[in-house]
Parts: sequence; structure tokens; C-alpha cells
Amino acid sequence: MDNSVKRSSILIKFYPWFVSNSCRSFTDKLNQQYELQRSYEFSVTVSDRQYTCSVLFHFSLLILIGYDSANCLRSSVFSVIDECLRLFHLGTCFYMFKNLKDCHNTNDFRLLAKQRLPSPIYHYIDGGADDEVSLRQNTEAYERCDLVPNILRGVEDIDMSVTLMGKKIRMPLFFSPTALQRLFHHQGERAVGKVAEEFGTFFGISSLATVSIEEIAERYSCPKIFQLYVHKDQGLNNSMIEKCKEHDFDAITLTVDTIVGGNRERDLRTGFTSPPKLTPSSFLSFATHPKWALNYLFRQKFELPQLQDFVDQGTNITVSVGEYFSTMLDQNMDWNTVEEINKKWGKHLCLKGVMSVDDAKKAVDVGATAIAVSNHGGRQLDGTRAPFDQLAEIVDAVGDKVDVICDGGIRRGTHVLKALSLGAKACSGGRMYLYALAAAGEQGVSRAMGLMQDELTRGMKLMGCKTIDELGRHNLRFR
Repeated sequence: MDNSVKRSSILIKFYPWFVSNSCRSFTDKLNQQYELQRSYEFSVTVSDRQYTCSVLFHFSLLILIGYDSANCLRSSVFSVIDECLRLFHLGTCFYMFKNLKDCHNTNDFRLLAKQRLPSPIYHYIDGGADDEVSLRQNTEAYERCDLVPNILRGVEDIDMSVTLMGKKIRMPLFFSPTALQRLFHHQGERAVGKVAEEFGTFFGISSLATVSIEEIAERYSCPKIFQLYVHKDQGLNNSMIEKCKEHDFDAITLTVDTIVGGNRERDLRTGFTSPPKLTPSSFLSFATHPKWALNYLFRQKFELPQLQDFVDQGTNITVSVGEYFSTMLDQNMDWNTVEEINKKWGKHLCLKGVMSVDDAKKAVDVGATAIAVSNHGGRQLDGTRAPFDQLAEIVDAVGDKVDVICDGGIRRGTHVLKALSLGAKACSGGRMYLYALAAAGEQGVSRAMGLMQDELTRGMKLMGCKTIDELGRHNLRFR
């Protein structure tokens, strides 16, 4: 028997053993990751897509060499499947087979986004600061509150419109401005703006947006809001304010909780930067997401148009978001800064990141017309209260003087109804649409917003309310 035949015989004899043990090893690793998930709700770092493809490849080889593949399937694949189903509740392990039509809620979009994004990009959207306590609490806070519906109110026709910062919008929910959107999908802010027009609500872009103020103004007629990060460079701040005035934006949201960057440990682990940087640890993730990579490389060049004439960081120089905040933003920003910006702007001003009653009262004193109760999605100071938990006392203090917006943790239409019942004028969120954007661009955002609209409509009718004004604290009970 020649050497090649001997090697083939050894392969046929030991290959099934190798596959079986590989599967067992993977199951052990899943258990380890499950323990992490139980402790921190950190998304599994094992690449389910890569593993599934690997399993299919190996078992195809088994068939080719004539091994009894049925026995192998029974002994290894099925055990892995059972373990995955037990640990991840019919979702995580098989999300690689999920499509847009299979998405019926925010978590479905989250799983699809995880499928389609390289790990550093996905975890930038999904992660929070430190132990991610505030990230979890932002949504869990709504679950500690129950709705009390009324019946027999004749609710065939309902009106969900509200007036926010002087603009009437068709539903009490809008897209919170977020940074770097074309990293998540090549359509970026263009997709979100189009959906905002479709649903007749506010659309906002960030100072770190990937589409210019000029283009947004030209493309969209819906109410527009600009999220201003106050930089050390006053020329940059003045440039952004003047462009918003020139192009008739309706409001500026001044973000007040980012004088330094939060400790976003997921970004440290994955090596996330803007623009993305290829590292040995991230190479495989980028390589196994060729569609994302091709879109990033061959479509419009990634840039931050509001910043590029003033700073290189984020566009030409790779930097993490946390590092950008800590080095580029003005840590001396105070209430005098707010007053100066308000004078320069002269239109509706919203302070985003207000969490205390004292600060809410000061916001009124300096001329703000709206405040967003927000902890920046749990991405800055971990351990802060959830916006929903702070909402009532802030509404009681200033709700008759400014528009109070509840920002953060929104995953369901019922969450919006609870916040409105406490006295919020409207709600906003980032992840609720960023997962959908990453999953399927404009189509994804439209579907996500349509589902939220359906949930709001259905919830209003089941609550026995024909208008937003009919919601109140009599509709709520806290556990």
C-alpha cells in the first residue's frame, strides 16, 4: 500500500472522530459564553455563522469519503442544535437564516443586524458602558410598570399626532440622531430620512453624521433636528450652527452628557474605530462579511462632512468614539455655553442628557424649549437611572414649561404609551432603528417603524384612547 492510500485510510478512520470532538468542543464553548451572557447580557462572541458553515463543510466531506453521515449527524450535529436551542431560545444560533420578513420586533432586527455586520460594528451599536447595567435598565424599567386599559370607548378612529418643538408630527416617536450611520449600512442617514418623511415624524442627524447638513436639507421636507456636540474648536461649533440656520433646520439638540467618552469595553475588545481599522482579531469577522466590506470599500467614501474641514480624527485618523469624545469635545461646557449657543441659534433648542430635576429647571431658565431625559443609551455613565424612572419627577417640575422627551430603551409601542402616560410629549430612540438599518437599509427602517406604528395604534385602541391627551397616570400601576 503506497503512502497516499495509507494517508487516505487514516483520514477516513479519524475524520469522523475529529468532527465529533469539534462539535463537542463547540458545545462547551457555547456553555462558557452562556455564562457570560447570563452575567452581562453580552452577545455571544462565538461566530455562529462561521461554525454553521464549518459544520456543513465537514459533513459534506464525510459524505464524499463514504462515512455513515447519518450516524455522525445524530451523534454530533443534533447535540449541538439541541444545545443551541436550549441556550439561545430559538434565535441566536440560527439567525444566519433570518430574513427581513422574519423580523417582527426590535430583537429580531438585532439578530439580523448581528448576522450582517462585522463584529466590531455590531457591538458598537449593541454595547454600553462598563458592566452595561444602565443599558439593561433602560428597557427593564418599562417592564416594572403595568398598563390599566379602559374599554367601550369607541376607538375606530384615533389620532396619534403631537406637536413637538413647534412642529406637528403624525406619531409621538422619532429617530434620535446617531453617529456614523453609513458604517452600519451604505444608505445611512439617507435611508432614515426617507422613512421619517414616510411616517411624518422628526428626523435628526448628528455632528458625527456621514451625510452633510446641506444634503439633508435638500432631500427631506420633514421636520429636521441637528444634534450638536460642542467641540473645543469654536470655529467648528459656529460652522455647524450657521449651516443649520442657513438650511432651515427646525431645532438643535445640544448633547450635554458627553464631555468625556464612556468606558465602552466592547469597543476596546473588538477594536472598533472610525473609520474601521483592520486588526488581527477583527480580520476574520470582516472577511466573513463580504457584502458589508464591498459596500464599504466601493461605494461613496466614508467621511464625516460636518467635521472634515476642521478635524482629521474619525475620517482620516482612526479613533474610537470614546477617545474622540474625551479629546475633541469641550469639557468646560457649562450653562453659559448653553446660553451662548441659544443666542446664536435663535430657534428651538433641546438639551439631551438631562436626568435631574435641578438641571431640568436650569434648562428652562436658559431658554430651552425641550429637554430629552436620556442617559445616552447607557453608553456614558453606567449605573445611572433609566430615563423612564426619572420621567415623572421631571415632568412634574417642568412639563408645563418645556416639551419633555423620553429617550432610551424603547423597544415596543407599549413602552411609548407608558412614557406618554407619565407625561412625556414624545419618545425617541437610536437602537430601535439602527438594528433595522444595519439589517436591511431603508426597507429595514421602514418595516421597523411600521411595526412600531402598528403597535402604537393597536395599543391606543386597547387602552381605550382616541388621542394622546387621553393617556394619563391613571392608566399606570407600578410594581
